Amino acid sequence: MNTSADIPNSTLASLIPDVDRLAAEAMAVWKVPGVALAIVQGGEVVLTRAYGQRDVEADLPVTPHTHFVICSITKSFTATAIALLHNEGVLDWSKPVRDHLPEFRLSDAVATERVTIRDLLSHQSGLPRHDWIHLPGDLAPAEMLPLMRHLELSRDVRAAWQYNNLCYNAAGLLIERLSGRSFEAFVRERLTDRLGMAVGFSLDKLEAAAEAARPYMIHVDTRLPGLRLPIRVTAAGAINTSATDLANWMRLHLGLGEFDGERLLPAPLVEQLHTPLAHVGKSEFSEFGHGHYALGFQSNTYHGDRLLWHGGGWNGWGSLMTLVRDAGIGVAVLTNRSPSAVPQILTWYIVDRLRGREPVDWFARFHKVRDDFVAHIPADKEAREKARHKHTQPVHALSAYAGDYAHPAYGVISIREQNGALHWSWRGMSAPLSHRHFETFVTPEIIDKLHPDNLPITFQTDRDGNIVHLSAPLEPMVKDIVFERRAAGDCMNPAFRERCAGHFASGGVNHHVTLDADGRLILKTDFQPAYRLEPQQDRRFRIVELDGFAVEFRGEDNEIDRIVFHQPNGVFVANRVVG
Repeated sequence: MNTSADIPNSTLASLIPDVDRLAAEAMAVWKVPGVALAIVQGGEVVLTRAYGQRDVEADLPVTPHTHFVICSITKSFTATAIALLHNEGVLDWSKPVRDHLPEFRLSDAVATERVTIRDLLSHQSGLPRHDWIHLPGDLAPAEMLPLMRHLELSRDVRAAWQYNNLCYNAAGLLIERLSGRSFEAFVRERLTDRLGMAVGFSLDKLEAAAEAARPYMIHVDTRLPGLRLPIRVTAAGAINTSATDLANWMRLHLGLGEFDGERLLPAPLVEQLHTPLAHVGKSEFSEFGHGHYALGFQSNTYHGDRLLWHGGGWNGWGSLMTLVRDAGIGVAVLTNRSPSAVPQILTWYIVDRLRGREPVDWFARFHKVRDDFVAHIPADKEAREKARHKHTQPVHALSAYAGDYAHPAYGVISIREQNGALHWSWRGMSAPLSHRHFETFVTPEIIDKLHPDNLPITFQTDRDGNIVHLSAPLEPMVKDIVFERRAAGDCMNPAFRERCAGHFASGGVNHHVTLDADGRLILKTDFQPAYRLEPQQDRRFRIVELDGFAVEFRGEDNEIDRIVFHQPNGVFVANRVVG
């Protein structure tokens, strides 16, 4: 453990052994390998401490200079970078995003035109998290932007606060578009370099650092090495830095834009960053007031003191940065374990002591919450099992479910039959599925890989019994995400489609099937317009212009001698006219 070179005052001197004791107790209960913290007071870094191991296997210690991924604390950097551009007149953050990023789209045309840059930064776009867009880590930031138009909104613009990493990703792209530099370069040049901060923006950069922490996670109550999960929404949560360096970031904001005598931002602009905009909710703890979100900062009161703060969480990382602005106090706590109560326990204890109050026993409160949570895990599993309808069977043969199912934003889920069971694969993840009940299957729990555990996947059929799509609750705030079955089989074969062309008739009505210049089938029925036939499954085609209508080409020995029309009002046959 280390202290700063500054000589602590009497309050800090008496605080140090108590914080050391509390850190040791909390780290033992929550099984946190390493912690680094920094305290700012009166515009100076008055204390840094480090505990435990940054790398358990190599037995390497944490120091105040150890780098951790700070996760969503990154949002305060992104919002501040936007503030710089707003101050310089490069953008107006009260104007719609599309004024500066024309390709920005949401699924609702009106919302698309209304969402402002401040709405992005205060999580008021109407878009819920949809985190499984970015979690697999297979998409670059720019690749995610066009996907937002295919994501269902759950609220109107500015009707509610809904945390959203994709919106901060869009803000990062906006910075790049207007500054002509990468997000990383802009933040470095305009902010972190001027603050003397050593920062990285990727796991590769973290792992190349001289003092990098390794991540760890918890499964039930067992600590395991964390997963190596890159954060691709860079502007929402990818920065890594040390407690010592993050202290300078707190000094900048406690100084209302001034750092070491140099003004980086006008004070009124920092006030706007810190001003509450969106109501988040009332804390369950009486010491806190109503929470709000500002621009890249959370806002609340604690024992009447105004707080600005932001936490950060990811697999293997948990952090908290807190500013008691009117008292000039800042506390940052960084850990290399998936989110736990340790940053809160240490932060609120330090704030209570520095404010001259009898500390609330947050350790005891959160210890009980933790114990109750762990004890309740078996009950949750039992409830999930009881909700299953037992003794049911899939409606179809397993081979009938096999296929590729696509969503324009979430990608392609592939279902295959292997060794008498269904297997799924999706964006680099794969696993066997177990039958839950009826037409619903479920993914397993996989501890050592990124995977949506216990995810129910439900198959839906059309009125003729054909499996046409599957759905899964990948975003809990909207309806299940629907993946449409991709066309497969003979309908995709150009030679088969060529054999489908010809003259068919039913009850005196003629049906002419032709191929257009692109090899697509066109159906022209007497007294009706021409219809496009889109491949569906096997020998079945969907009539594009008529919802719920399909045709199927049938015949023997490679000859097509009839069309079967599947319509809402029945099934009809037309035979080929020969000669």
